[in-house]
Amino acid sequence: MKKRNRGIRLIAAAALTLGSLAPVAAAPGAAQAAVPGVAKNYASLMYRSLTADATMANLRATLVKQQADLKKRSADATKAQKASVGAQKKLATVAAGHAAVFEKLKSAERALTDAKNALARQSKQKPRNNAAIARAKRAVTAATTVRDARRTRLHQAAAELRSAKKIAGVTTSAVVNSLASVGQTSAAVEQTQNRIATAGTAAGYAAQAATISRSVVDEVRPVFTVADTTSVYGTTVHKNIAYAFKRLIDDAKADGIALSGGGFRTKERQIELRTINGCPDVWTAPASSCRVPTAIPGRSLHEIGLAVDVTSGGRTLTRKSKAFEWMTAHAAEYGFVNLPSEAWHWSITGG
Repeated sequence: MKKRNRGIRLIAAAALTLGSLAPVAAAPGAAQAAVPGVAKNYASLMYRSLTADATMANLRATLVKQQADLKKRSADATKAQKASVGAQKKLATVAAGHAAVFEKLKSAERALTDAKNALARQSKQKPRNNAAIARAKRAVTAATTVRDARRTRLHQAAAELRSAKKIAGVTTSAVVNSLASVGQTSAAVEQTQNRIATAGTAAGYAAQAATISRSVVDEVRPVFTVADTTSVYGTTVHKNIAYAFKRLIDDAKADGIALSGGGFRTKERQIELRTINGCPDVWTAPASSCRVPTAIPGRSLHEIGLAVDVTSGGRTLTRKSKAFEWMTAHAAEYGFVNLPSEAWHWSITGG
């Protein structure tokens, strides 16, 4: 299989879910029985196996974006901190200026009071000294002018102080928010790194699935109903292997190999095939005694949709066919194992 093409298909597969198998359609039948937990676990493991590379690629792409975002947010936080330091220094300067202006106003008010008191005293002096009174009045007028000017300056200083406090508050909030953002992004980076470090491999998940495949057969068979099957490109299989089988068909096609086959068949059809294939006894003769190896009714994995007789171009697989070579090289990736005596027969256990 071409690694590059397969990688592209894996990326595309990452968007799929176990239920999104178009053009797969559910087969009609009786109410579906409860699917055993081991079968669900098997399906989950195979899905994770077949999407492991895409999942890892997505995680790595996510990490790159998160790290770039963290770098930007850290730079923004540094910028915000610098702005906050500048704003605090400005606030301290403006506050000191405001205090100085306030003290100057108090001094001017005291000087005005003194000038008014001096005028009052001079006005009471006998004999009346008009020149002295005129000087005292001019002193009151001058003190009033200074007081008013300093009041105006204090109003300006107060406005500057309010503005500086507002800017300092905004920059402080910006620092708090930016640091929180850095913390959140850093946590997201760490989480993604942990997911990458602990992510399973395609081979690992497939190996886990293989170890429980026989348990899947044992638990599915007693509760199986036709409603547990679905059609994948015209081949009916158990729903828990539908995703893996669809991926197998799609990936083989991408490599130039057209695959199809016969999957589920009823027990009645299995009995018919035993007769057609010349088995000495329908119920007791071993499969190998038939002209075409055919399992005893009740034992075939076809009867529970967990086996497929694979065809290519409408022909049964042979060991010399390119389709068989492809299946031999790749089928295990999708959870399918060959029955050595039948080149066309592939199932989750090889039975």
